[in-house]
Amino acid sequence: MNIYRLSGDLTHLLALVILLVKIWKSRSCAGECLHDFRVSGRSQVLFAMVYTTRFLDLFTNFVSVYNSVMKVVFIAITFVTVYLIYVKFKDSYDSDHDTFSIYLESVAILPQLTMVCKTGEADGTMSLYLLTLGSYRAWYILNWMYRYYFEGFFDPIAVVAGVVQTIDVGCTYIVVEWSISKRADEEDETQFDDVEKLACPLIPGSLDQLKFA
Repeated sequence: MNIYRLSGDLTHLLALVILLVKIWKSRSCAGECLHDFRVSGRSQVLFAMVYTTRFLDLFTNFVSVYNSVMKVVFIAITFVTVYLIYVKFKDSYDSDHDTFSIYLESVAILPQLTMVCKTGEADGTMSLYLLTLGSYRAWYILNWMYRYYFEGFFDPIAVVAGVVQTIDVGCTYIVVEWSISKRADEEDETQFDDVEKLACPLIPGSLDQLKFA
């Protein structure tokens, strides 16, 4: 282990401890006064899921005592933080303003885009899924325009996140369609080559004539 890895681990641990101590000392998820920061419980739940799934090898792959202890500490602190937010001090949790899920939904399709780009594999079902997913958000954008015009209602967070999600889904849809088209072209070329191999011994020059007809 080098000093950079150790510094990174300790800084990460310090961040978790700072948040935990802040909640415990203030006995609240919303701070001690009006302008204190508010903790997003949904973010902490996601962090707990991240650490739990990342450290599943805790009981199967022993690296060092330090490594195992740090994994346990990260998981424990995060779950204690979640407990404080949703159980111990749940009355102070401001769920109405915890918009993390809105931001998360706007970029949730990006891992799918990455997978399609890396594997180059997609089919009609995936294309239809993305088309309907993008349409759902497009309809919501029209809904927000309607509500703003007729009701004077405007939620900038929902609008921005919705536009970002629509763009993300649209880009993913384009990549999927390109992947499907590319695969179809490759299959056509493969089938043509197979036919040429079978036909050439029987009818010499026949396919060449077809190519340049």
